[in-house]
Amino acid sequence: MTLLQIGPHAVQPPVVLAPMAGITNAPFRTLCREFSGGKGLFVSEMITTRALVERNEKTMQLIHFDETEKPRSIQLYGVDPDTVGKAARMIAEEDLADHIDLNFGCPVPKVTRKGGGSALPYKRNLLRSILREAVANAGGLPVTMKMRKGIDDDHLTYLDAGRTAAEEGITAIALHGRTAAQHYGGTADWDAIARLKEHVPEIPVLGNGDIWSAEDAQRMMRETGCDGVVVGRGCLGRPWLFGDLVAAFEGTGTLAQPTLKEVAAVMLRHATLLGEWIGDEARGVIDFRKHVAWYTKGFSIGSEMRRGLAVTSSLDELDALLSELDLDQPWPVGADGPRGRTSGRNRVVLPDGWLDDPYDCAGVDAGAELDTSGG
Repeated sequence: MTLLQIGPHAVQPPVVLAPMAGITNAPFRTLCREFSGGKGLFVSEMITTRALVERNEKTMQLIHFDETEKPRSIQLYGVDPDTVGKAARMIAEEDLADHIDLNFGCPVPKVTRKGGGSALPYKRNLLRSILREAVANAGGLPVTMKMRKGIDDDHLTYLDAGRTAAEEGITAIALHGRTAAQHYGGTADWDAIARLKEHVPEIPVLGNGDIWSAEDAQRMMRETGCDGVVVGRGCLGRPWLFGDLVAAFEGTGTLAQPTLKEVAAVMLRHATLLGEWIGDEARGVIDFRKHVAWYTKGFSIGSEMRRGLAVTSSLDELDALLSELDLDQPWPVGADGPRGRTSGRNRVVLPDGWLDDPYDCAGVDAGAELDTSGG
């Protein structure tokens, strides 16, 4: 089995939970770690550097890690080199995490139109400045980055960005095999992951995109030669996927195919953990609602019951509705596969003149640093 080394941290199996806004909070990471037996790397929700430096109350809650989380991994999103440097220094000096990941993959229009997210690597000098400040201020903590292929097929940036990352001391690179224009549509380009690995053989390259099963993860590594995989939408409503990944990479056990009764138990635990983390049961259950469709995909559940599960506001109500289901249902055939966003876009919204000069290091609009994520 391949060993993924992220600075001093050995990640075995070489599997990383992708940061997803509103999803990969402490409760969800707890579930994934429990199924994996603590193996793998589980990254926090994306944190904006400005909010961290200003000690925003919500942000400070998001960077809370359970004492069992080792190593502690934070993903930062920033567009200003100085602010990114301050955030990295804060994390190092205050011992807030053991690993820093930088997000350059967000394709959301309200970010790219300001020059942030997956639009930013097009500005080569700005990207270099951000990476340099992060590494210089991280106090020896490993700094990694996640990115996309580029803005669109006519403006690919991943090979240049990969070379810059290697030169500036980035420990590992994760590549989502889609452009910003593809958003989450179409098929991920695994060949691009292979090309990036050939281009920067001196540091680990992780592949991301269209990993819906443990077999997908192993196939990506075989076909691309990448050093590890990053799993995002594939674990939505499927936290046991990390148990599958461990079993597959270690060659032990069988893959999980839970009955609806077992899935219902995980759903209830997930909602309970959210309530405990938020400090309010009702708010925890309300936050859990977005997970219902992912957990129940493929099972025979009437539309009225699905609507009921999606509007619950207490653990007792959720438990009562779950108990009314035919809980003996086996794992449905074809339940694995695409989940979450699957849309594409024809055009990436960019600032005026953004594509005129890839080396122009003009500052990015502050509005690009929003509390959003993706990649």
